[in-house]
Amino acid sequence: ADETTAATKCPFCDNPVIMKGRLSGMLKPDYVIPFKLDKKAAKAAYMRHIEGKRLLPKLFRDQNRIDEIKGIYVPFWLFDADADANVRYHAEIVRTYSDSENRYTETSHYMVQRGGSIGFDNVPVDGSEKMADDLMESIEPFDFSEAVDFQTAYLAGYLADKYDVSVEDSRERADTRCAGSLLRALERTVSGYTTCNETSRDIHLKRGKVHYALLPVWILNTRWEGKDFLFAMNGQTGKLVGNLPVSTKRVIGLFAAIAASLIAISVTALLLLAR
Repeated sequence: ADETTAATKCPFCDNPVIMKGRLSGMLKPDYVIPFKLDKKAAKAAYMRHIEGKRLLPKLFRDQNRIDEIKGIYVPFWLFDADADANVRYHAEIVRTYSDSENRYTETSHYMVQRGGSIGFDNVPVDGSEKMADDLMESIEPFDFSEAVDFQTAYLAGYLADKYDVSVEDSRERADTRCAGSLLRALERTVSGYTTCNETSRDIHLKRGKVHYALLPVWILNTRWEGKDFLFAMNGQTGKLVGNLPVSTKRVIGLFAAIAASLIAISVTALLLLAR
């Protein structure tokens, strides 16, 4: 274990081990969302994810490797906030028409303004250096109505880390997510134009409460040709994301098979013509 490990398994007897000192006092999470999907469900989701991908290296289909899928409680900061914004856009409506001699293009220009506010609850930002922020955001959303008060009993049989990214270092990403969501919501109300481009914005954020929670994630980390491939699945909803490599040998074999087929077809056609 390293300095952030809060729950793991004994390498000798495979029994769960929880470092309670790393989950107490100021380090104690407020909430936990228990795993809803077990390892069997995680493996089945992974197999569906790779199904039909003929160019995938054999390593990624190997049962022993798939068995390495691990359930991890990932530390998250949950931010509440209120955001309001005023945005100005330059929009155009382009109309084309023609007569017996000419074709015309008419462009009408508009200044469009939008303003609004949104309240946010539990905007998640992962508090682990080990986890890529964009990967963790890709498996959202989590249903926080199923969050319960933290108890160490929920960690039994799973891995868990305490946070190693402070709440202060996570605030900027939460602010960016809140502002981005509000801007996208306002932009969706600008419709009926051929083009629309933002020209100015004025955004105000009011930060609210912050909570510390452990959220359930199934992880499979595989290394292939010097590159790491990480798969993550939401342990509550089953949403899975991850990139897959391509086997060079299988690509060459596929092209060789296609080339052989084309040559065979060409030879057959020539023989028919020769008759």
